[in-house]
Amino acid sequence: MSSLRNALRLYAVTDRAAIGERDFLTAVQDALDSGVTMLQLREKHLSGTELSREAEAVQKLCQRHHVPLIVNDDPTIAVDCGAVGVHIGQCDGDTSQIRAFLGPDKIMGVSATTVAEAVAAEAAGADYLGVGAMFPTATKSDAKVVAQSELDEIIAAVKIPVVVIGGINAGNLSVFSNRHIAGAAIVSAIFGATDIKRATRELDALTKTVFAECKK
Repeated sequence: MSSLRNALRLYAVTDRAAIGERDFLTAVQDALDSGVTMLQLREKHLSGTELSREAEAVQKLCQRHHVPLIVNDDPTIAVDCGAVGVHIGQCDGDTSQIRAFLGPDKIMGVSATTVAEAVAAEAAGADYLGVGAMFPTATKSDAKVVAQSELDEIIAAVKIPVVVIGGINAGNLSVFSNRHIAGAAIVSAIFGATDIKRATRELDALTKTVFAECKK
């Protein structure tokens, strides 16, 4: 579990809308070059065939940098491309069945916004939780903002690592200091940055300090 916790520290999540006209794989390469510890391929607008092809290309980049790849929502593509696992939301299928499909060796992350969701996800075999949105975010405009008090209750209720997500950037990361949080999943503050390498290096340094004392 400690190796997973360490990998979750600076968890980049792809978003073509944030990348804009820049080359997608170059943007991913820049993030991987600059301190990302885990990468999630999250491209909901792609067809299954397109996502499969992209997952294979991104997996090659991740392997070259020794950074684990998680595929959003699609366990089959995650297995087929050799990713370390999958991340699923509350509406993306039966969590227990997805765990059974993946087997014991793949990582399964699950999104949660309440204690009940978090506890159920852990019981169904989740390896980590993505909790948020912690702040309003343009990446997912309909996302419910999770109160800091709810986050603390979730952390206390589960034994698996917790990652915060949603509107997180260099300016608000310090809110999560001195709490049992493994890391931050970051979208726009990396892939929407004018200089992806510079932004990622800054976040790498900050997350090493903010999440240094995580015990889960």
